[in-house]
Amino acid sequence: MRHKTHKYGLGVTREHRKAMMSNLAAALITHERIQTTLTKAKALRPFIEKIITKAKKAGLAKDRKDAIHLRRLALADVRDENAITKLFNETWKQFENRNGGYTRIYKLGRRDSDAAEVALIEFVKADDPGYKKNKSRAKKAKKPAAKPAAAPAAAAAAAAAPAAAEGEAKA
Repeated sequence: MRHKTHKYGLGVTREHRKAMMSNLAAALITHERIQTTLTKAKALRPFIEKIITKAKKAGLAKDRKDAIHLRRLALADVRDENAITKLFNETWKQFENRNGGYTRIYKLGRRDSDAAEVALIEFVKADDPGYKKNKSRAKKAKKPAAKPAAAPAAAAAAAAAPAAAEGEAKA
């Protein structure tokens, strides 16, 4: 049985996956948007959001020791000191009033060479409201349309009526 296996194995070893996530996160922090495969982007999202949460907590920490501890924890995951410095000094401020949802993934289609699905992952801007859930759609889903039992028989009779009319017109 495969209990508690992680969702995105990416077909590589644990060490390779950890290094890949570290490099993707460093590139995302440095450039604020990167193009990669859809599966890697979906795997990167929870990884980078945990790092950003650490940066936010460090920025709001009252004790300097707590901020240094969080920075070292983030540096253990993202092995690029320049990227962590940029995140902890500048980038975290744009997420100060945002509770999660720091990244957005756009699907870009398929790559020509190997037909892999390509996606763009980027940071969400501070003033971006995002999408609102449509309440009317939720209400419609709760109330299914009740149809009488005789409706299918009536529909079949209505469909047969034009065919009968055509037959009479030909005769």
